[in-house]
Amino acid sequence: MKQKPPFTVCYQDTCIIVVNKASGIAVSADRWDDAKERLDTLLVPLVGKVFTVHRIDRDTSGLVVFTLDGETHKRLSQAFEEHLVQKSYIAVVHGRPSWKETGCDLPLVPDGDKQHRTIIDKCRGKPSVTQFRLLGTAGTYSVVEALPETGRTHQIRVHLTSLGHPVVCDPLYGTIKPVFLSSFKRGWRGDPLQERPLLSRLGLHAARLVLPGYPPAMADNLTLNAPLPRDMAALINQMEKSAGTSLLSIII
Repeated sequence: MKQKPPFTVCYQDTCIIVVNKASGIAVSADRWDDAKERLDTLLVPLVGKVFTVHRIDRDTSGLVVFTLDGETHKRLSQAFEEHLVQKSYIAVVHGRPSWKETGCDLPLVPDGDKQHRTIIDKCRGKPSVTQFRLLGTAGTYSVVEALPETGRTHQIRVHLTSLGHPVVCDPLYGTIKPVFLSSFKRGWRGDPLQERPLLSRLGLHAARLVLPGYPPAMADNLTLNAPLPRDMAALINQMEKSAGTSLLSIII
């Protein structure tokens, strides 16, 4: 039986290809991740050589942009570096934030310790800014929208942890404990020995990108959206049922 690829194509033209990647696959090679299966190599049989414009974490699902030529790569890379690309992430986090909207500007140093974690360092850290919006809560979990204005490694995860609300199932900055329905649904009467987790991987999804001055005519912006993966959609669906509020209509 042919194995389903860990991505779907969201958009493609003669200059770029945009995919919605699954959690668990690296975008491209880096210093400490020598995985043989990477997104950039998996795309070669489909479109030939691709140029990596930006990255998201291996365990984060969602949108990744690749270019098909050097000139477009240069232009879009510059747009990302100059923080001209609008990015929106959906995260399921621990706790119930007291804020509806907030921001975090703690400076960060990527690869700052032996575990290759990003650390907060007010002296050596690079400027890092993320805006957050609370979408809803259920039990001891919440769904937030993260709008990073800069693009540091693990930025959203570190900033949320610093606010006291780490992303669920985060082995580096929180806990790897899976999320079960019984942990937030009142009156749950299932068998705890038979219950399967709703989510057992990092609860972070790159949901939207707005590329400035695209297509190449530089006249319009290109808005790209990636539906939530099945596991996160199922979790948030159960959260909204438990809380009696609608979330999926807002974020998909």
